[in-house]
Amino acid sequence: MVAVSLRNGDVDPVVVEVRQRLSRLGLLPEQGAHASQVFDDEVLNAVRLFQQSRGLTIDGIVGPQTYRRLEEAHWVLGDRILTYMPGKMIHGEDVAALQHKLQELGFNVDRLDGVFGPITDHAVREFQRSVGLSDDGTCGPAVFAAFVRLTRTVSGGNQEHLRDLAAIDFGHGVESATILLDISDDATKLVGTDISIADVCWDIATRLEGRLSAAGSLVVFARSAKSARTDERECARLANEQKVDLVLSLHLDKCSNPQANGVATSYFGHSLSKSVMGERLADTVQQEITAQTKLQDCRAHARTGDLLRLTRMPVVRIDLGYATNLADSKVLAEASQRDVISSALALAVSRVLAVRIG
Repeated sequence: MVAVSLRNGDVDPVVVEVRQRLSRLGLLPEQGAHASQVFDDEVLNAVRLFQQSRGLTIDGIVGPQTYRRLEEAHWVLGDRILTYMPGKMIHGEDVAALQHKLQELGFNVDRLDGVFGPITDHAVREFQRSVGLSDDGTCGPAVFAAFVRLTRTVSGGNQEHLRDLAAIDFGHGVESATILLDISDDATKLVGTDISIADVCWDIATRLEGRLSAAGSLVVFARSAKSARTDERECARLANEQKVDLVLSLHLDKCSNPQANGVATSYFGHSLSKSVMGERLADTVQQEITAQTKLQDCRAHARTGDLLRLTRMPVVRIDLGYATNLADSKVLAEASQRDVISSALALAVSRVLAVRIG
């Protein structure tokens, strides 16, 4: 695990490992035995390409999340034995490839998140039984060989869509939903103001909690007013354990270019899989906020951050504007505008849940 973020200009032994991993992925030339410890422009561009290809935030910084994903990208299906290990589940792009193959053959693997969990374990055992293998849940040479022999036999039907519908099929709408709010703790001040990103997000969250609670929802906060935001993996674990119906993650963006502005929403998705309900919620959030404020519409985007991909329910991350942009900061610094945004978010949630019962 990377203890600190690595960025352009840093000199660190870990940069050697980052270079080697990027080289194995074809994003850098062969590094050789004496790769440089310097995080230069060549590494920066390669990191950005990697982040773009994996649906991560494209900031060119190798923090814990990007570092983990570089490790996961190292594995190709067949490189190692895969099996379910409670408490220490295997992560990797080889697991995602396994899930994709199983899904193509008609076995339920939930979303293609690259995590070998209990649902993937069950799918592997079902596959083993279907081809006459011992159903021990171990994905090794025999299973790999069976995949080679088989061609795609089942098609049609969006399993992600079915899973999302089942996840919030509680027979009613917002009046009985359980919603988790993940709230930024970033102390950065909005440009031209004395209010921080954390202050803005917390205020919007409390206003949103009031509206959703009045509608009958149970709202759970991932942190208290005084505590730090939890790690995304821990937040995902909390959401899964509490079996919440939706997760809204509230943030503001920052950029070295002060002209960057607007609101953007992210949901789980990549080239092979996406959360259909997450996408619907993200699109609806964008529509409501941009219709009711002067914030620029930066659209909804498929991403694969830890909170988005490790949760078992629809999740959206909402970047409510840029703290580094004067116009956005003026909007977000006004209490009346924060109230409008909380109203827009509540309406978006109500609309999406109403679709489920209509």
